Amino acid sequence: MTPQLQQAIRLLQLSSLELQAEIQETLETNPLLEIEEEFSSDDIAASEQKNNTDTDAELSGNELSQLENTSIPDELPTDSEWEDTFDTQVPTQVASQVIASGMERDNEDSSGDTLQQHLLWQMRLTPFTETEQAIAAIIIDSVQDDGYLQGSLEDILQTLGNQYEDVELDEIVAVLHRIQHFDPVGVASRDLRECLLSQLKLYEPDLEQIELLTELIDKHLDTLAKRDYTQIKRALKVSDEQLTELVRSIQLLNPRPGSHIQVDKTEYIVPDIYTRKIKGKWQLSLNPDNAPKIQVAEHYASMIKRADNSADNTYLKNNLQEARWFLKSLESRNETLLKVSEAIVKKQSGFLDNGDEAMKPLVLADIAEIVEMHESTISRVTTRKYLHTPRGIFELKYFFSSHVSTDSGGECSATAIRAIIKKLVLAENPKKPLSDSKIADILNDQGINVARRTIAKYRETLAIQPSNERKRLV
Repeated sequence: MTPQLQQAIRLLQLSSLELQAEIQETLETNPLLEIEEEFSSDDIAASEQKNNTDTDAELSGNELSQLENTSIPDELPTDSEWEDTFDTQVPTQVASQVIASGMERDNEDSSGDTLQQHLLWQMRLTPFTETEQAIAAIIIDSVQDDGYLQGSLEDILQTLGNQYEDVELDEIVAVLHRIQHFDPVGVASRDLRECLLSQLKLYEPDLEQIELLTELIDKHLDTLAKRDYTQIKRALKVSDEQLTELVRSIQLLNPRPGSHIQVDKTEYIVPDIYTRKIKGKWQLSLNPDNAPKIQVAEHYASMIKRADNSADNTYLKNNLQEARWFLKSLESRNETLLKVSEAIVKKQSGFLDNGDEAMKPLVLADIAEIVEMHESTISRVTTRKYLHTPRGIFELKYFFSSHVSTDSGGECSATAIRAIIKKLVLAENPKKPLSDSKIADILNDQGINVARRTIAKYRETLAIQPSNERKRLV
C-alpha cells in the first residue's frame, strides 16, 4: 500500500471529531494548507473603515452639540431621582448586548459541584463536633455516584485511625443517620431498604398508610421485587386497591438519590450526513460544519521554483505534494461516505417512511456489492458515522440487521422483530403479561419463525423485563 492509500484509509475510518483534530494538526504542521476564508482581508478592512465612518457620522451635527451642551446642576431636590433629570436610556445595541450576556449567565449550568462537594457543603453548615466532622468526612468520601455507601461501618471505624480510637460504632451510626437526611434525602444508605425508609420519613400520609408502607419496605421489599402480590396482600391484610396505592407511594421515592446531583454534561451527536425527502425522493447531503474547508496556500505555492533544488524550495515542494494528497484523501472520504449512505438509504427507505417494523435485512456484503467496494471499506465507512433522518440520528451500523425466515419464503430483520416485540409488550394486559413463548406463538402466527430463546434475547436487548416482573396490579 502506498502512503497516499494508507492516508486515505486512515481518514475514512475517523469519526467527525477525530477528523477535525486531524485537519487541525495538519494545518499546524503544513504551511501549504490554509482555511478558506469567506471574506478577503481587503474586504474586511474596507468594511471596518465604512463602519468607523458611519459611527463618526452618527455622532456629528446636532447630537454632538447636545452632548456638549448637557450641564449637571449643582444640587438636586431631596426626593428626586436621577432618571427625573437625566435621560438614562441605554442605546439599543448596548442594551441588547447586556440583556444577551445576562441571559447567557442565567442559562449557564451552575451545578458544577460533585455529590461529595454538595454533601461537604451541608456538613459544614451542620453543628457537628470535631470528631463528628471527621466521621462525616469519611462517610461522604465513601459515597458512590449513585448515592449509596461503599464499604461497611467497620471500615469507616478503621479509617479513623488511632487519633479517634475512642469512637464506637454507635457514634458512626448516629452521624450516618444525620447525613442520610442531607439533600438528597437517602444518600449514604447502605442498601435500598434503608434508602427508601429514610425518604419515607419526609412524607406525611395518614398514620395507617405510613405503618403499612414501613412494614412493606422493611419486611417485604424482596417479595415486592418478585411481584408476588398475593403473598404481600396476605401478609399486610390489604385489598388490591390498598396495595396499588402503597406501590404508587413507593414509586414516588428515589431509589438512586445520587442521580439527583448530575455533573456530567450532555454530549450531543453531530451527524455526518443529512437526509430529507424532497418531491417524494430521499436526498442526502454532507454536514458542512463537520470540518473546516481547507485549500492550498497560493502565497507559498507561488514561491516554489521548478529548477531550484535548495533546501527551502525542496521543503515547499514536499509540503505542497502532501497538501494535495491530503485534500484528495478528504475528497475521496466524502465521496465514499456519501455513496455508501445513498445505497443504505435506498435499501432502507421503508424504515424512513414507516419505522422500525419496515426495516429490511441488510449486511455489509449487500452494500459492498452495490457500490463495488470491499466489505472492510464499508465497515470503516459505517463505523462512528451518523445519519440525520426525520426519525432521529442513527449510526450507519444501525441499518444493518440479521434476518429471520418467514413462512412465505421471505426474510424479516431482527430490528423489525424487536419493534414488534416492543409493540406487543406495550399493548399487553398488565395483569397477565405475555411470556416469551406466547410472543413466539404470536409471531409464528404472523409467519415469522422465531424460537422462544431468540425472543428472550431480543427482549433483553430492549431492556424489557421477563413476564413475571412485568406483572402489575392494574
